[in-house]
Amino acid sequence: MKIFKIILKALEHEMTTPTNYGWFHLMFIGIIIITTVLLCIFFRKKEDKVIRKICLICWLIMVVLEIIKEVEYSSYFENDLLLWDYPWYIFPFQLCSTPLYVLPFVIFVKNEKVRKFFISYMMTFSLFGGLAVYAYPNDVFTSTTVINFQTMIHHGLQIVLGIFLVTVYKKEYDLKYFAKGILVFAGLSITALILNISFYHIFQHLDYDDTFNMFFISPYFDCTLPVLSAIYPKVPYIAFILIYNIGFAIVSLIVYSIQKLIIKLSIKKVNYEN
Repeated sequence: MKIFKIILKALEHEMTTPTNYGWFHLMFIGIIIITTVLLCIFFRKKEDKVIRKICLICWLIMVVLEIIKEVEYSSYFENDLLLWDYPWYIFPFQLCSTPLYVLPFVIFVKNEKVRKFFISYMMTFSLFGGLAVYAYPNDVFTSTTVINFQTMIHHGLQIVLGIFLVTVYKKEYDLKYFAKGILVFAGLSITALILNISFYHIFQHLDYDDTFNMFFISPYFDCTLPVLSAIYPKVPYIAFILIYNIGFAIVSLIVYSIQKLIIKLSIKKVNYEN
């Protein structure tokens, strides 16, 4: 227990809250760019088992960091007494947490037809989530050092894997392949909705006051996502859910279109040089 307390106190180390495009943010942008480039250059043509191992390493890093985050947010000291109070709003089932559940399918599933659904999701929805946070990380930065590192590494790995998997599977990456990812997102969205309704009623029954709003689509709590937060109170809930899912599908389609354009231009360049 004493060692555990020492570890927890170390996790409480604080730093000046990073700013958008400050040194901390720019440092991680550089790290992610370099990591992505190196992976794409040296590993994109490796055999499938190597690709799976790379995904496994990234997934394990995400899992370990998520556990650290959960412990950090839930534990605190009061008069040197270690206490635990889990804030349910941090439950790891948001859009950017989904790689924790999606990557095992990419890593372990043998059936390639099934596996493609989850690879497609990582190349579009997960990639977009990572890019969105890196473009504007202000909301995820805190004064707690370990949380800042966790969030930048986690979202950074979403970017790394998203781009890397595109380079690996670019020859078969077409509109049909892309559409598979939409189905995975729909399944995850439905799961989030079921969790939101279930936990709300469980908390009500237990007279427990806490926020549980996975994917920010709970019918009981406001959506706080940019743009969608303005739509949420102005339309019927069913309409909001449709707008939410269609909106993310359109964004993922834009990501896919940009990817295909880059692939097309890179192929043309190679053909021209040859």
